[in-house]
Amino acid sequence: MLRILVTGGAGFIGSNFVRFWIRRHPQDRLVNLDKLTYAGNLANLADIATAPHYRFVRGDIGDFALVDQLFREEKINRVVHFAAESHVDRSILGPGEFIRTNINGTFTLLEAARAHWRLDGGRAKSADRGDAGGFCFLHVSTDEVYGSLGPNDPAFAESTPYAPRSPYSATKAASDHLVSAYGHTFGVPVIITNCSNNYGPYQFPEKLIPLTIQRAIKRETIPVYGKGENVRDWIYVEDHCEALEAVLERGKIGETYNIGGGNQWRNLDLVQLICDKLDERLGRDDAPRRKLIRFVEDRPGHDLRYAMDIGKISRALGWTPKVPMDVGIAKTIDWYLAHQDWVERVMSGEYKNYFARQYGARLR
Repeated sequence: MLRILVTGGAGFIGSNFVRFWIRRHPQDRLVNLDKLTYAGNLANLADIATAPHYRFVRGDIGDFALVDQLFREEKINRVVHFAAESHVDRSILGPGEFIRTNINGTFTLLEAARAHWRLDGGRAKSADRGDAGGFCFLHVSTDEVYGSLGPNDPAFAESTPYAPRSPYSATKAASDHLVSAYGHTFGVPVIITNCSNNYGPYQFPEKLIPLTIQRAIKRETIPVYGKGENVRDWIYVEDHCEALEAVLERGKIGETYNIGGGNQWRNLDLVQLICDKLDERLGRDDAPRRKLIRFVEDRPGHDLRYAMDIGKISRALGWTPKVPMDVGIAKTIDWYLAHQDWVERVMSGEYKNYFARQYGARLR
């Protein structure tokens, strides 16, 4: 039995991973530690809340005593570290929380993991031996640590130098370096994954795809930064979960693996695709939803393009993404249409205050 500590497992990617892992590996013990900030929501996990080997703990990864207690009580032998402040726009409005969670929180988690690993005899997971009892700390990170690409630049590889350009990506880069250092200096068995933009069910509605879906459903103005020319590589969240499964089962300690969906889309083209698909489902009412799009003042330091070279993970672990963008977007739209009650619950006053701060003046 694997005994897995998932941090941030009530957030978007984390909750999808928790549900995915319990469905695929019901025999494993899974402990979900989440602070339940604005983006963490237990409603994301209502369907598996009573699963026999699942435990939810509300708490902060920066609380060493709590994290250390969980390692000892549960005899954790895998960590999957999602917990992070993750929205670039929010990092521009207030970088402090990103430093506290992404850097200091990761440091505290690593310290607890190091202490537990040494007490447990310092055994590492070995993909070559298939040693399921050994320890592994999987740090889930982002493509944004690599900086920005020009229109014709080759995709980010694992050897691409770090060049973060926002407070968010800078704190994720710092956490990546901390994880790597604990591997090199202290021997903690670590693996890092850097993934492109995720989308799918349960994503908080401040991010581009769910924000566009929700505002298009309600026929509200859809803000698009600049001229909508920024390009992102998109991956359906379940594809990301399958990639993490491959890393946990077959990944090599000390390595970094880039994960991407192979779906490079301009923001404007993606927003227009969502509008068109909602027109097909809900009707136009004599006005296509593309007419809701309004270009607004760009955010500071907006990276032009991200793209991921997934050759390494494909060759080494046999993983490739399965869900094409048009299929994934259709599934995502259908999920949000069927779960408007969930959307209304998470779009609290705090979310509305954020939207007003971020877009209010731009839309005026």
